[in-house]
Amino acid sequence: MPNSMTTTPPEAPVQSVETTPAAEPAPKRARAPSVQPVLEKLFELYPHLFGAEFLPLKLGIFQELLAAHPEQFERDTLKQALGLHTRSARYLQSVAAGNQRHDLQGVAVDDVSPQHVYLALLELFRRRQSRSKDDLRPKFRVQLMAAFEASGLSRQDYQTTVQTNDEDATVLLEEAFAERDQWLARQEALARAFEASGKTLPEFADMYGMDPRDVSYALAQVRPQPAPAA
Repeated sequence: MPNSMTTTPPEAPVQSVETTPAAEPAPKRARAPSVQPVLEKLFELYPHLFGAEFLPLKLGIFQELLAAHPEQFERDTLKQALGLHTRSARYLQSVAAGNQRHDLQGVAVDDVSPQHVYLALLELFRRRQSRSKDDLRPKFRVQLMAAFEASGLSRQDYQTTVQTNDEDATVLLEEAFAERDQWLARQEALARAFEASGKTLPEFADMYGMDPRDVSYALAQVRPQPAPAA
């Protein structure tokens, strides 16, 4: 997902590469220089960004690193190192969690866009699903809807923002919203039953063997209280 402000997209998903049998053996490519020394230098210089915790990086940090350390980094190897770092599971998890972007000093400077959060969640789901015999889609749908709620966007705006040409991803997103619609319908039915019962919340919950907190939560979802006047 290229961005004009950065050379290396901070959370560009790993692209799958399909191979087909070749008629002739492909010529050997020269081995690319190792980026491990670059990653180690980044950790040494900025342990608050590349250390025990990986934090989402400010857009444009590639250029800032080159400008700040021209004697330490070369453009190509730094680009490769940052690409490897931002495609790592630990980095994607930080992006998916909605952590803010940080500058070289470790100061939070911007929110991660809903699109980047979505792509990080999608990539993590695909990696985990490829290694698991269990169906991880239910958990992914829950995570996706939590990200939608956190975005503050309307459903239409969110779908427009995160839309890709990936048909499988589109299906997963539609499944998540369909499941959410069903859940909201159940909350609406519960709220109407409570309102028609004429009972207090504890009485209604006891009548149906429910936790009063679950009833209160359902009401909050479909009968939100107006914000207090400023």
